[in-house]
This record gives sequence, C-alpha cells and structure tokens, in this order.
Amino acid sequence: MVVRLSRYRLLTLLCGVFAAVTLTLTLTGPAIAAPVQVGSVRSDAAAGWLARQLVDGERFETVFDGVAYPDQGLTLDAVFAFAAAGVADDFGASALAWVTRPDVRDGYVGDGTTEAYAGATAKLALAVAVRGGDPTDVGGVDLVTRLRGLQAPDGRFTDRSAWGDYSNAFSQSFAILALRRTVAGVPPSAATWLVGTRCPDGGYPVVPAQPVCDSDVDATALTAQAMRAAGRHSDAAAALRWLVSVQRVNGGFVNAAGIANANSTGLAAQALRDGGRPLAWLRARIFLTGLQVGCAAPTADRGAVDFDGGAFDPGTATRATAQAVLGVTGTGYARLSSVGAATGAPTLPCL
Repeated sequence: MVVRLSRYRLLTLLCGVFAAVTLTLTLTGPAIAAPVQVGSVRSDAAAGWLARQLVDGERFETVFDGVAYPDQGLTLDAVFAFAAAGVADDFGASALAWVTRPDVRDGYVGDGTTEAYAGATAKLALAVAVRGGDPTDVGGVDLVTRLRGLQAPDGRFTDRSAWGDYSNAFSQSFAILALRRTVAGVPPSAATWLVGTRCPDGGYPVVPAQPVCDSDVDATALTAQAMRAAGRHSDAAAALRWLVSVQRVNGGFVNAAGIANANSTGLAAQALRDGGRPLAWLRARIFLTGLQVGCAAPTADRGAVDFDGGAFDPGTATRATAQAVLGVTGTGYARLSSVGAATGAPTLPCL
C-alpha cells in the first residue's frame, strides 16, 4: 500500500506540471492531421473535441500500471482551455465541480496538514477564480491562505510532503498568477525569488539550482506571464526575448527532447501574445494550425490538435489540444475568464 501511494503521489505531481508528461515523448509514423485551412485554426472545435474526451463528461484519467487514476491537473488544463475558447462552459463547470469534490480535491492539493502541494493548490485556486468562484472557500477550504502558508522566507512556494518537495518554476508561476487575483496581491518576494532562478541566456529552468542552468520553453513561457502579473515587466520582457530567440523557422517551439510540439508551442504562443509579441505569436499559431486534425481524419478525431504531427494518439492529444487552445487564442492566464462562454462542445465543420 505504501508503494502504491508513493507511486500515485509521484504520478499526481507529474500530472500537475505541464511539461512533466510530454517532455520526453517521441511520436513516429505518417501524419494524418490535415489543416482545416491554411493560416487558421478552430479553437472552438479543438475545445469541443477536448470536452468530448472527458470521462463521464467531468474528468480526465491517467492509466498507470493498468490502473486508472484521476488526473486533476489535465482536467484543470481543460477548464482553462474551455474558458480561453469561450465554449463548453457546461463541461468546464462539471470538470471543476469534480476537481473540487473533497476526496478528489484533497488527493490533488493534499490534506493541508501533513501533505500540501504548492503547484496543485495554486493551479486549483486559479481555476476557481477563472470560473468566477471564490478560492478562499472551496468546499470549506481556503486555498489562498493555504497557498500563502507554503511560501518560504526566501519567497519560494514549496511542498510540504512525506514524498519530497516537487515545487518548481510552474509551482511558483501558478502561485503568482493565482495570488494576483486576490485582494492582498502577489508577495514581492515571490517574483524576486523566481527572477533569481533565471539562466544567463534569459530563459528559465524547470527546476532551479542545477549544476547547469538549462532554459526550458514551457517554464519560461509560464514565468513570463507570472512576471507580467507581478508587475515585473522588464523581467517578463527578458523572458519573451529568449522565447523569440529560440522559435523555430516553422514557428514552433521544442521541448527538452528537441521535438517541436503543440504543448510547448501553445504555452509559448500564449505568453507571446499576452506579452505583446504579435508577429512571433502569429508564426506559432500557424505552426499549431498544421497540427489540428482536419476533415480528412476520422470523425472522432476531427478538431483535436496532435502533439507533433506524427501518428495521431488520443492519449497525448488531450494535453496537446488543451495547451494549443491557449496558444491559438493567446489569452494569458492572468486574463482568462469563463464569463460569457457558450455551452456545448462544437465540432469541426466539414462538408
């Protein structure tokens, strides 16, 4: 039982971090994803496909050793995507209701005493706020107070866990983005600590204090948004310059494995438009266009965004689609809102 719990704890943490599942994925095979129209992509159809993949219309799951575990992190990614696309609001409501169910919530953010996870707490608090809820009362739990209680004296938000501290750039950035929406705002030390992890080239690593500082696209994209939310515009600009400098000729961005993909490109594109880099954003958007599954594919796959244009895999397409929608719309996390979103899961219009 202890072994299973520790493995599930690790799995939950990995699912809660954007790049943890996708950094080392390599897909091969002939591409079947056909663009709907050159230069355009249907974010509503992408979000609609994503909504139809939810288990029981409310959640995503991850299979590990033949056992299906709840994937709260990916489910929240879908909540953000629905808000960005302005559709599937009913699915977004059901998904958030599932994540905030006490047993599901505590399995994700911890019980708040012996176990408390900074990144998960921040991400859930942000999702609640995006959907117009009150993160200080999520089923009787004050996520904001709990998150602030996880901040160390040096400004870093850390996990309190028997399984170790898995906090990183994503945890810190989500904490800043979540607290930006609170009355007290962002503690200055939070942004100062994050800036202190910057690599010499201007990018940011996933995990700080490594022997070699390796800038990561996903971490830098999220950090750039956090810096803007904290009012550190010059620091955000430096991160954005690094992103532009590593953008591929085809408009895409690569992960740590060197693969140009929808996940990294989606997050980078979101940061670029949010940070006022329209030309780089448009180039990234065109790259994402080429990954959207078009009308030549089976009906069940149409509208999804493939991970890298290889053989279509619904297992990786869920996360790829969620993050691609953020990039296509370009709405930053600090400005995301579900207000005015339509209900229903749109499909790709095909003759």
